[in-house]
Amino acid sequence: MNGASREALAAAREQLDALTDNTSVDAAKLADELAAVTALLDREVTLRRALTDPAQPGEAKAELVGRVLGGQLGGETADLVAGMVRARWSRARDLVDVLEELADTADLTAAQRAGQLDDVEDELFRFGRIVAADKRLRGALTDRVGTPAAKAGMLHSLLGGRANPVTERLVVRLVERPRGRSLEGGLEALSKLAAERRDRMVAVVSTAVPLSDGQKERLGAALSRLYGRDMHLNLDVDPAVLGGISVRVGDEVINGSVADRLDEVKRGMAG
Repeated sequence: MNGASREALAAAREQLDALTDNTSVDAAKLADELAAVTALLDREVTLRRALTDPAQPGEAKAELVGRVLGGQLGGETADLVAGMVRARWSRARDLVDVLEELADTADLTAAQRAGQLDDVEDELFRFGRIVAADKRLRGALTDRVGTPAAKAGMLHSLLGGRANPVTERLVVRLVERPRGRSLEGGLEALSKLAAERRDRMVAVVSTAVPLSDGQKERLGAALSRLYGRDMHLNLDVDPAVLGGISVRVGDEVINGSVADRLDEVKRGMAG
């Protein structure tokens, strides 16, 4: 996001944090209502443009929110959305993107309050790995012919009673309304958002065999020192690594695997 939208995003995050710091606010309900507004504005282009029109006073746009959505939203959600439309946005789509992020953040806040945020982070990562390994499942969840209701039903049967309810809600929303994202990209974005709830970074660690608890602790501590932030480890056992370890943090790869060393030798021999 650029310019005005970046400033509006920062203000919206602060407003959401102020709301959810109050434990009397139902974070899960807030998430559901923000998700409903996201879906509405994603569909209704005219309304989306009206709420982000820079030529209109902020107060007039806030009043429009009240007229159109007031009876369908709780007071906290209505106030949050009204505050967002008072801000200036570089693009109308940016408002929808931020609403979607706030809905996901509110759900993650509900998990954090319940002491279940680590479980949700791990489940999002594991589900991403399952999807990557099962082409039929991925095809069914991303098939443009399939209806959102059918995909949601499939996810409820897969995750219901097996995953945290927050994980299930986040994944169902992503699959029902991908909004141009790949399934893998959406799951990765959710994992990063979950990590940010504790101001942590995410490291995807691939090893040939599972790490011991001591190895996990030492690796986490080393990465935290390297990056200057708490680090959440998503662990993936991949026999192709052959030995050693491969770590990805964002776009950066720290690779100490035997496989990569062999590749380097082969390239040297070929040269």
